[in-house]
Amino acid sequence: MIKKLAAEFLGTFWLVLGGCGSAVLAAKFGGDGNPLGIGFVGVSLAFGLTVLTGAYAFGHISGGHFNPAVSFGLWAGGRFPTKDLVPYIAAQVVGAIFAGWILFQIASGKPGFEAGGFASNGYGELSPGGYSVAAAFLVEVVLTAVFVIIIMGATHRLAPVGFAPIAIGLGLTLIHLVSIPVTNTSVNPARSTGVALFAQTAALSQLWLFWVAPILGGLLGGVIYKWLGHDNRANVVGTG
Repeated sequence: MIKKLAAEFLGTFWLVLGGCGSAVLAAKFGGDGNPLGIGFVGVSLAFGLTVLTGAYAFGHISGGHFNPAVSFGLWAGGRFPTKDLVPYIAAQVVGAIFAGWILFQIASGKPGFEAGGFASNGYGELSPGGYSVAAAFLVEVVLTAVFVIIIMGATHRLAPVGFAPIAIGLGLTLIHLVSIPVTNTSVNPARSTGVALFAQTAALSQLWLFWVAPILGGLLGGVIYKWLGHDNRANVVGTG
């Protein structure tokens, strides 16, 4: 269990450092309109690549959840034991916070740095596109449910062997392409927590949504896939 928790810590650390790091450091590098900035597409790819690489690196150790909503989803789908939920989620949250702290130390090394939103999630005034709390809640529930369904399908014993992390990473990339304008994309309570602690906005006051909605979505996704699947004796490898 210690090695599993260490893998979850490291995998979540990598997801937040790579994904949120791309948003903080590279999305608008040089200012608006600078051709070196990676923008929404680059940030979306960064999140997908962190999950893809993390799943290959740690999936065989812990299952590679890196996300409390995924752990809840796999539990609801009958693929994860109840006794491991709290330890996994604790490891994920600590890994995300540590990544947020490391990212803050790096970013603050630039003269004149201001944390601002610091890649945090939000709705209303904190939504990149000004979307309402209802829209934010809905998109987080639906996309997290779809994400868990992708994970459970890609890791099913009848799915092509060895390709699960690719499908999951591309799935997370697509999720970000859809929802960055709405909430800056969470689908992961640990990721939201890890950077909200360092933001200079009211991100912490909105953090409740990015726990409740993704976990609800994860539970729905797990239940839906459990109903869809004929045989749930699957390998739990590579999630996100």
